[in-house]
Amino acid sequence: MAFLVEKQLFKALFSFFLLVLLFSDTVLSFRKTIDQKKPCKHFSFYFHDILYDGDNVANATSAAIVSPPGLGNFKFGKFVIFDGPITMDKNYLSKPVARAQGFYFYDMKMDFNSWFSYTLVFNSTEHKGTLNIMGADLMMEPTRDLSVVGGTGDFFMARGIATFVTDLFQGAKYFRVKMDIKLYECY
Repeated sequence: MAFLVEKQLFKALFSFFLLVLLFSDTVLSFRKTIDQKKPCKHFSFYFHDILYDGDNVANATSAAIVSPPGLGNFKFGKFVIFDGPITMDKNYLSKPVARAQGFYFYDMKMDFNSWFSYTLVFNSTEHKGTLNIMGADLMMEPTRDLSVVGGTGDFFMARGIATFVTDLFQGAKYFRVKMDIKLYECY
């Protein structure tokens, strides 16, 4: 008789354990819903890039590390590393709110196209931390979306979209891009 009671108690405890395990796994698998129409944070910044040309050491914010000759008219294979200011307005001399540090390379032989990977490094009274952005910049399109793939500090694990609009282009020497950043996952 005691054996039957122990067996029933074991079945009850085992069933309870499986039920707890099932519910704990179910709770962990629920995802936070994301409202694609309403970002949790929204910023607009300007990225300034002055390519080093041999004479502008003091002002240059980027340098071509690899620039293979003869691969077409669209800079295919050119690799550029940058550390440029991010400002709230179009003025290059405005106080930077962040630095953009990373690289881009031209990856299309038949048209202008580049691929960016960079980090916005914030260190101001308003924001501290980083935002990591990467993706294709289809330069001939009026707007381009790159992915915000993470961050640190005030932007811990952030995800969203950085929309590029070329604001000014002065040949190979200088360009300015307006970045409209919308974060949809904020913690």
